[in-house]
Order: sequence, then C-alpha cells, then structure tokens
Amino acid sequence: MSSLLRRKPIGDIAALESDHGGTQLKRSMNTFQLTCIGVGSTVGTGIFFIFSNAVPLAGPAVIFSFILAAITAGLTALCYAELASSIPASGSTYTYAYTILGEFVALLVGACLILEYGVSTAAVSVLWSQYLNDLLNRLFGFQIPDVLSHAPGDGLGFGINVPAIVLVALCALLLIRGTSESARVNAIMVVTKIGVLAMFAVIAFFGFDISNLEPFAPFGVAGIGAASGMIFFTFIGLDAVSTAGEEVENPKKTLPIALITALIVVTVIYLVVTFAAIGAQKYTEFEGQEAGLSEILQNVTGSEWPSIILSAGAVVSIFSVTLVTLYGQTRVLFAMSRDGMIPEIFSDVSPKTLSPIPNTILVAIVVALMAGLLPLDFLADLVSMGTLVAFTVVSAGVIILRRREPNLERGFRVPLYPVLPVLSILACLYLISTLHWETWLLFAIWLALTTVLYFTYSRHHSRLNV
Repeated sequence: MSSLLRRKPIGDIAALESDHGGTQLKRSMNTFQLTCIGVGSTVGTGIFFIFSNAVPLAGPAVIFSFILAAITAGLTALCYAELASSIPASGSTYTYAYTILGEFVALLVGACLILEYGVSTAAVSVLWSQYLNDLLNRLFGFQIPDVLSHAPGDGLGFGINVPAIVLVALCALLLIRGTSESARVNAIMVVTKIGVLAMFAVIAFFGFDISNLEPFAPFGVAGIGAASGMIFFTFIGLDAVSTAGEEVENPKKTLPIALITALIVVTVIYLVVTFAAIGAQKYTEFEGQEAGLSEILQNVTGSEWPSIILSAGAVVSIFSVTLVTLYGQTRVLFAMSRDGMIPEIFSDVSPKTLSPIPNTILVAIVVALMAGLLPLDFLADLVSMGTLVAFTVVSAGVIILRRREPNLERGFRVPLYPVLPVLSILACLYLISTLHWETWLLFAIWLALTTVLYFTYSRHHSRLNV
C-alpha cells in the first residue's frame, strides 16, 4: 500500500530530472511556438475528419456539440494552466498525478496518455491518407489503390494503409532531428492551415442556405451529447502543450499563456468552420464522406481549384497534428521511463540533439502498425476516453494541490476556485458517459494490463523504491 501511494516530491522534481545521467531535455521553445503546438495538434482532427461522424449523430445542432466540448476543454485548460505553471516538468498529467495522487494512479494516468496520443496519432495518419488520395485525384486523376491506402477493417479482405505509415515515419525523422527544428516546422504548418480554413469558411458562407439548418436538432439532446463525446478527442492539443514543460523558456509564464491562447484560437476556428459547413451542405450528406470539406467547396463553387487548395492544406495540416501528437507520446514515455515505471531505453537522450531517439523510433514503429492496419472508426472513441480521464485527473489535482500545498508558487491560478475545477470534472464525466460500451470494455482491458505492469515491473524499478 505504501508503494501504491508514494508521491514524487514537488520540491525534488528539478533534482530528479537531472539525476539520471543524460536525460535532461533542452529548453528551446518560446510562447508562440508552444501555442502553435497546441493549435497544431488540435486543429486538423476535428475540422478535417469529425464532421462525417459527428454531424450524422447531432444534425445541424452539432454546433452545440462543439460548444459543449469547447466549454469542457476550456474549464480543463484553466486547470492545466495552474498545474503546468506549478509543476513545469515533462510528462503532463502523468507527472502531475505522480506528485499529487501517488505512484499507482500516476501509472494508470500515464497509460491513459499513451492510449490518447498513440491512438490519436494513428487516427490522424489514416485521415491524412484520405486527403492525400483526394489531392492526387484532383491534381493528376489517379489515386493510390485501396489495397495500399485502407486498413483491413475498412471493408477490404486485405489491405494496408501505406501513406499513413509513411507519414508517421516522416514525423519521427523530424523529431529525431531535434525539438526546436520540429517546433519551427510546426509553426509554419499551423499558419498555413489557419489560412486554408479561413478560405473554406469564406467560400462556404457564399453557399450558405438557411434551409440546411432544418430540422436543427433531429436527434435531440442525446444526439448532441453523443457527438460531443466523439468531438472531444479533437481537443487533445491542450494536453500536448503541457507535455513540453521541460522544453520551453520561462515555463511558469509561458505554459499558461500558450494553453489559454491555443484554446481561444482553436474554439473560434472550430465554430466558424462548423457553422459554414452545416450551412453549405445538408446534414444528411455528411455521413460517409471522405475529404468532406473539399467536396463542400466543389459543390459550392463548381470549380476544382478551391478543393485542391483545401486538400493540400489538409495534407499539411494533418502532418502537423501527427507531428505534435507523436511528440507528446514520446515525452510522456520519457517521463515515465525516467521515474522507473517503464524500461530505461525510453529516457535515453542523444547528447547531440538532446532528444529521446530510441523512444521516438519505438513509438513510431508501434503507431505506424496501428495506422496501417486499424480502421479509423475503431480509433476515435478510444482517444476521447483517454483524453477525458486525463482531464478529470488534472481538474481533481488542482483541488487537492491547493489544499495540500497552499503556499506553492503558482504562475497562474484558476479563477472562481473551486467552482470551475468541479464543473470541469462533472463535464468530463458526462462526456465519458456518452461513449460506447465497447470503448469502456477496451479501456478496462488496457487499465488491467497496466495494473499487471505495475506489480510485475514498475513497483520494483521505481526511483522512489529506496
């Protein structure tokens, strides 16, 4: 029992981070780059994919599904901002849980993050393959054969999604070169994607038809809630910001600003593009669409060029999402390895680039296999479950840490405490309740395997096992 509850001392985090030979990360990111990390890992999954799944559940009222998900994410972002400014270390929610709730809970949270980032990276890689095919078809009149661009679960007897595997490999190579280089490339791609989505919104509003919003909520409140649970995985970027706690300059100030700014930018983009999309196309036409936003532009303008630009922007956009989610995955594993929860190979850092190269290679191999062999609809709800559990832990952590460490230096404090953290917890639990039972079952199996890992390996190799 004592090992289950032992906590990593907040005051010793800096010492622990530099004590395990050669595992110190380089502080090289500024506020703008970190904000782009958040925007880059968020905008892309929701806008370029989720409509074909969420709109059939909620109809035009999907706009309220996005608002509900954004409110939940906003409440959690404030909690993240406080913890990130108080404990500016790598590992995000895992590290917060280790210092606040104890070792066993921390490992379970780490497992949630691994699920969240790993599955999300695979999911958006599959989506990239769809838009790449759309772009190739519009530009050159051909597509990659289905057997080489779809997983077996997509209706084929046999197949492998080669473009998705290639994308993961390219992102891994970029991360191996170093964090600062990856951050600069990501910032360029984020600016590009915002410009492309602004173009979509302007053109789509020219095709806006008020009759497309009728009936507004054909599936009632239940449909809005179900769509919100699915949509929530698109807010994973908020967590990705906090995984960079050890690699940003002046983290106590930079982390809160980047978190809140990224949330505002993302929410505005989502709502504007969603309203434009459901006004330009009847909700019954969204189901089953691949590269749906390109099709909307094609129908509105009757011309190919806006769709070509949109698909090209999606290819760039989803590349940046994959890059950031893969980055987040490696940093969580890095923190867990440094604490002894998983093997040391995940915290080995290159002396030249100060990035965890073996970790990145291993993660890329596993994620590439998932992206190449698993269908997209299998992956989305699992991401939402992992994200929502992590967000719940963060909100609870703020309350516990306020009581336990009232004098701890905090770069940011959640306003209206404790009301907002409690509302955040309740909102996350509500969205969790909307997920399918199959997701609950798979999640339970994942946590059971993590429990086995703790009692057979982690408990004995923990840095606190002295």
